[in-house]
Amino acid sequence: MLKIDHLSASYKTIDGDIHVVKDVDFEIRDNEIFGIAGESGCGKSTLLKTLYDIVEFPLQIDKGKVVLSGTKNGKEFSFESGQIRKSWWNQISYVPQAAQSVLNPIVRLKEQFLDSIPEEDKKNETEKQTLARVGSYLEELGLSPDVLEAFPFQLSGGMRQRAIIALATFMSPNVVLADEPTTALDVVVQRGILMMLTRLQKQFKNTLVIVSHDMGVHYQITDRMGIMYSGSFVELGPTTDIFEDPIHPYTKMLIGALPRVGDKSQKVGIPGRPPALKNPPPGCRFAARCPMATDKCKQDVPKFREIKPGRYAACHYLESEVN
Repeated sequence: MLKIDHLSASYKTIDGDIHVVKDVDFEIRDNEIFGIAGESGCGKSTLLKTLYDIVEFPLQIDKGKVVLSGTKNGKEFSFESGQIRKSWWNQISYVPQAAQSVLNPIVRLKEQFLDSIPEEDKKNETEKQTLARVGSYLEELGLSPDVLEAFPFQLSGGMRQRAIIALATFMSPNVVLADEPTTALDVVVQRGILMMLTRLQKQFKNTLVIVSHDMGVHYQITDRMGIMYSGSFVELGPTTDIFEDPIHPYTKMLIGALPRVGDKSQKVGIPGRPPALKNPPPGCRFAARCPMATDKCKQDVPKFREIKPGRYAACHYLESEVN
């Protein structure tokens, strides 16, 4: 399980701190596919970096923490922010954005796989036996074991993406974080990658956290999802419920702008643009673009709270409906 406890993170710059993640507080359950959606620049990728403990200058955690806990091979484990990197590959792994470019172009794939496997997992077998296990796993993912002798630049984009996912899942981690795993791939390859990720999640019964600005990706594969806007969650709940009955004004406008088969009505984008994260306005950050906004919205920050069973949102208008 991943527990995100009132987490805030920012980037230090010479012009001041850029607050990219603001007071995010929620849990990601065991054995679920959780999606994080929102416009570009809303903090999705930065949030994923903090979950994976890639917190290096200029990124910093201002307050709060992430707790990774669970059981593997009959042993309980628990790691907090600053310690989570000790669990990389075994308990948690990461498929970064633009993953095709993270492989070392001048090192054969087999060396990159060997480097990712902890020594204790290789001590009872020879290198040849380890590579045989890797080769068998690659075959399960639709890749020939021969790619282990290849350099990354010799593979297509789809093959490199499959290799990255194989690296991230080979040790059967409890949590896999995937940041825009289908970006820059054609639609046929995208579908193959999504099907592979969901099959692996079912096979290992682990947790998959997927970040994507493509709402269609979330609709296809996620169990629950959170909608981010300007550094914070504005809505969270079961994916099906969110698509069928969005409750936050931003989510309603986001889903309302999606094209649908057979729907010939004119689609209207969300007017305006998100506020600058360096000096965001007081109150609700969506207020300037929200048709439901009142003076209170422009002054007070709404609390992220449960509006319906299992449905969470941050909106003054919704609070008045509940009360």
